[in-house]
Amino acid sequence: MAGMESKLHLPAEKIALARELAARIAEPMQRYIRRHTTVAVERATLRLMGADGANAIGTPVPNLIVDALPDRLSGGVTRYYVNALLRKHWTPEQLNQAVIDGFDLGGLELTDAAAIEAKAAGLVEQFERHVRGVVADRNARLDACRDNARSPLLYVIVATGNIHEDVKQAQAAGEQGADVIAVIRTTAQSLLDYVPFGATTEGFGGTYATQENFRIMRAALDETSNKVQRYIRLVNYASGLCMPEIAAMGAMERLDMMLNDSMYGILFRDINVYRTFVDQHFSRMIHAFAEIVINTGEDNYLTTSDAVEKAYTVLASQFLNERFAWNAGMPNRLIGLGHAFEMDPDLTDGFLLELAQAQMAREIFPECPLKYMPPTKHMTGDIFRGYIMNAMFNLASKLSGQSIHLLGILTEAIHTPYLHDRYLAIRNAQYVMRQIESLAEELQFRPDGRIVHRAHAVLDEAVRFLTQIEAMGLPAAIADGLFADVKRAPDGGKGLEGVIEKGADYWNPFEQFLCDRL
Repeated sequence: MAGMESKLHLPAEKIALARELAARIAEPMQRYIRRHTTVAVERATLRLMGADGANAIGTPVPNLIVDALPDRLSGGVTRYYVNALLRKHWTPEQLNQAVIDGFDLGGLELTDAAAIEAKAAGLVEQFERHVRGVVADRNARLDACRDNARSPLLYVIVATGNIHEDVKQAQAAGEQGADVIAVIRTTAQSLLDYVPFGATTEGFGGTYATQENFRIMRAALDETSNKVQRYIRLVNYASGLCMPEIAAMGAMERLDMMLNDSMYGILFRDINVYRTFVDQHFSRMIHAFAEIVINTGEDNYLTTSDAVEKAYTVLASQFLNERFAWNAGMPNRLIGLGHAFEMDPDLTDGFLLELAQAQMAREIFPECPLKYMPPTKHMTGDIFRGYIMNAMFNLASKLSGQSIHLLGILTEAIHTPYLHDRYLAIRNAQYVMRQIESLAEELQFRPDGRIVHRAHAVLDEAVRFLTQIEAMGLPAAIADGLFADVKRAPDGGKGLEGVIEKGADYWNPFEQFLCDRL
């Protein structure tokens, strides 16, 4: 969408000011990030080196290693894993089995530092070669299906709890016209400080995110992509207490998008502020290298805040998410900023307000693949009105040039959407968008009209809001409930004990590699 004609005539200097404020807000947190690691960052690094598997009670190898070395974490655990490979002349698979059997990496004397660094460089090179191959594979598949590409991409969810049942529903959705399949995670997995191992067949409200489940679903969607000659993207959630680990798994198994927001886990899962920001930075570096599009979570703010009164918090958060993504080396084409169609349907001119918000996001972030979320907060048992609301959402999305379009599905609040309702949602979107394919080119907004006035007002409020946050600091703003009307104390929440200050001897060759490449 870069180079698109502006319909809102938003002042460039005000947008630039908002970005400058976001940079100043992010910098103190970025300084903190540079000085700290977490247990999840260390476990993710081990996974990138080849640490995998789980013991008889399901504890993953990366957890076994990190939990056994609590006093060594400030220096990074990488050297102990590499040292064991060298000392024992083991492959990663042999070392993983030894760890499962109770082997203590910390009991080995460290060998020559140069030898450890050389061995680690080889493991980093293997990772680089693998992920570059994954990216090349994705690009080749996209090129082969270029003639069937659509905008926006139609995005649906599956969430049965059983990965094999998910496959059936995902393939059906792909054949019906879906471009993106998100496998919803089982309830509260984001609060687990470990990643389950292997394929899973039980889950409540969703399916466990595991590397094997990623592999199974990726293969199934590739099969369907070949059948329909349209590349079907796979989505999961790099969020929660294992954010960087799930990012690593997604990079290796060719996920195409991952939900990854700077503040979602803090606000809606009560995960500690500092744990979240350190974890999200490393996870986004992995996403950037693997060319995985992130989806941020601003839409969630409007489930707890009023969409009219607090629209500026969505825009402010988009500026912050953009800045933190840039700090992690992400290009705009991978930053899928989120927003939602959540105005009260009883409002007069509510659709105009929705369109103003959507068009504003499109014009301020022209190179970003915006993710637009459907109405949920005001959905009721009136399925007829609900279907009309979804149709108006589809209309706003196409008119404002959104990139990733999460379909409104009538039974989404049920354990998993009924197959027929998913089909109806796809047909609804296809009908509306086909009928107005070129309408946006025909329309202009009155410079003194309601839509333009609303967009300018929201931008003004976002700048004032960012100015307020800069004055008090981001952790204090979160503690005061300025985002989503949810208060989270900086020293509260889950996972703070897993944040470690880096020592003078801290060493993480994957972090160094990603910094150099990005």
